[in-house]
Amino acid sequence: MCGFQGESGKLEASIDRLLNEEKQMRLAENVAGTRKAATEILQLCFEAKDWKLLNEQILNLSKKRGQLKQAVQSMVQQAMQYIEQTPDIETRIELIKTLNNVSAGKIYVEIERARLTKKLAKIKENQGQIAEAADLMQEVAVETFGAMAKTEKIAFILEQVRLCLDRQDYVRAQILARKINPRVFDVDTKKDKKKAKEGDNMVEEAPADIPTLLELKRIYYELMIRYYTHNNEYIEICRSYKAIYDIPSVKESPEQWVPVLRKICWFLVLAPHDPMQSSLLNATLEDKNLSEIPDFKMLLKQVVTMEVIQWTSLWNKYKDEFEKEKSMIGGSLGDKAGEDLKLRIIEHNILVVSKYYSRITLKRLAELLCLSIEEAEKHLSEMVVSKALIAKIDRPSGIVCFQIAKDSNEILNSWAVNLEKLLDLVEKSCHQIHKETMVHKAALRP
Repeated sequence: MCGFQGESGKLEASIDRLLNEEKQMRLAENVAGTRKAATEILQLCFEAKDWKLLNEQILNLSKKRGQLKQAVQSMVQQAMQYIEQTPDIETRIELIKTLNNVSAGKIYVEIERARLTKKLAKIKENQGQIAEAADLMQEVAVETFGAMAKTEKIAFILEQVRLCLDRQDYVRAQILARKINPRVFDVDTKKDKKKAKEGDNMVEEAPADIPTLLELKRIYYELMIRYYTHNNEYIEICRSYKAIYDIPSVKESPEQWVPVLRKICWFLVLAPHDPMQSSLLNATLEDKNLSEIPDFKMLLKQVVTMEVIQWTSLWNKYKDEFEKEKSMIGGSLGDKAGEDLKLRIIEHNILVVSKYYSRITLKRLAELLCLSIEEAEKHLSEMVVSKALIAKIDRPSGIVCFQIAKDSNEILNSWAVNLEKLLDLVEKSCHQIHKETMVHKAALRP
């Protein structure tokens, strides 16, 4: 007991001596001396494992009159090194909160405050308090930090997005994700290293645990896939997988690119027919790697070819592949995907019919689509409403007309064009007849 009191007395005496030294240096505005004295006080508290005293000294030193910015910064940075060595979670949280209080509102320790918030949010998440962790992270706007490394900023925002998705706050997740411009991932990293300044501040080096830009690209698009899956935005999911597929490390490894390319094919087929889907479909068909998965190449070719697809035969062929996605990278395609796949095949078949027929009976259309008349009419109506197709249904006669109704100007213009073509043809014919007559006459002369 006496030994402990003796050690405690020595610690207090050492701290008092250093506090006097710190005061003299602070009043003299000696940056190096003030910083040294302040950090030594914290080191003594840490070595004595007196965490309560450490918190008190951090608060005490930061509130000193005329305390130098450099001294506060050094104290915060040094105390952050002690966080991982705290004996329990309660002590760790207490130390982080103390440092957060000290760094609040101080722009020169904003990066340290962001890192502390991230550590505290991680602890909250591990305790199952995801909503609290997400709220903590959202308080920090790292995009305004000029001195923070670009990769660290992106990693922080991605963590904010992830926590919002975990708590199913999709609106805020989208707002946060928009802070990251996808083009930032395509910047040449070698050129980026030459840039030493951002504004007037020196940009700090990112911590060792921060992923590289290409790793962050993959994390970003995986989070975007999670977001788009919520609303079944198949074309956006496909574009996100395409971005992952284009990462060099993924393209080099068949174990990685095969599952990703499979997902691209599935979501291209699931996406509604529009110019973007058509463009991506044709670009994917030109990919040489698609030859490695011939079944999927055949699937895309079927969708591109203007021929009616039999749903039952297609589903029987690809049902096992569809189920296999559950064990692939990215997981299953979703509960609604099977229904949507059938719907896309029906839409494809209706488009094919509209290409070959100008008029068709509803009964015949239903036979071609392997549906009842009511279902065929329903799907056709939905496509007309979504402007994917132009058609009119004469319900009493049971006839579908795919021709576009022309106004008087269009009819007159088409007549004028046809008349011009006819006159041109007559003129050419007359010229040929005249030529043949002249040749014949020349041959008859003696």
